[in-house]
Amino acid sequence: MSENPGPSNPEPSFRDALSAAARQSSLGKVPPGETPTAGALLAAMGGARGLVESILPGLGFLVVFTITQELLPSVLAPLAVALVFIVLRLVMRQPVTTAIAGAFGVGISAGLALITNDANNNFVPGFFINAGVVLVMVVSLLVRRPFVGLIVSLLLNDDDWRANPAKVRVATIATILWAALSALRLAVQLPLYLAEATEALAATKLVMGVPLYAALLWVTWLLVRTAWRAREQPADGV
Repeated sequence: MSENPGPSNPEPSFRDALSAAARQSSLGKVPPGETPTAGALLAAMGGARGLVESILPGLGFLVVFTITQELLPSVLAPLAVALVFIVLRLVMRQPVTTAIAGAFGVGISAGLALITNDANNNFVPGFFINAGVVLVMVVSLLVRRPFVGLIVSLLLNDDDWRANPAKVRVATIATILWAALSALRLAVQLPLYLAEATEALAATKLVMGVPLYAALLWVTWLLVRTAWRAREQPADGV
């Protein structure tokens, strides 16, 4: 007699994978409907270390370029900082995926600047990233599936969110705001790039980076909470 095989663990579906990715995103750090806190915002930014890892490479470029006006040390300084963060995480036995991704991005920027012998080109990858964000957000709006709504629906397994006008409206507003942030970065930084104002471009990128990202993330949480909170609360008398 053959033994009956035990229950097999089903392979995660594509939707399960998307849901897991959404939970790891910044928006997923606070369950929709709950009140965001300063601690949750800090966690969404990767904690205190995440903030340092996000800011210090760009600050290093600005400081070194301002002092030396030299390409090589200016692009190598951020790369060295990023590599130090990887080593520190390895020594402390902490996850290094984020640090490696950051170092990879810094390396691409440094390589492009060195190949073209132009410090301004250190910022070109950022332009493509912001343009890509604008494109994704706009396309999601055109097909009437606002990107923020898709993320929240994956977090809550809310397949019927598009049938609720309030949720669609909130998701649309939030998605427009994220598109506007990236468009604003391009509108401010591209003229500085074309004018070869490297120091001003580096400073502007710092100011329009983490601070504006954190502020808009907070606003997004508050907006989403207004539409999805009712779903978490039972009706009176039930």
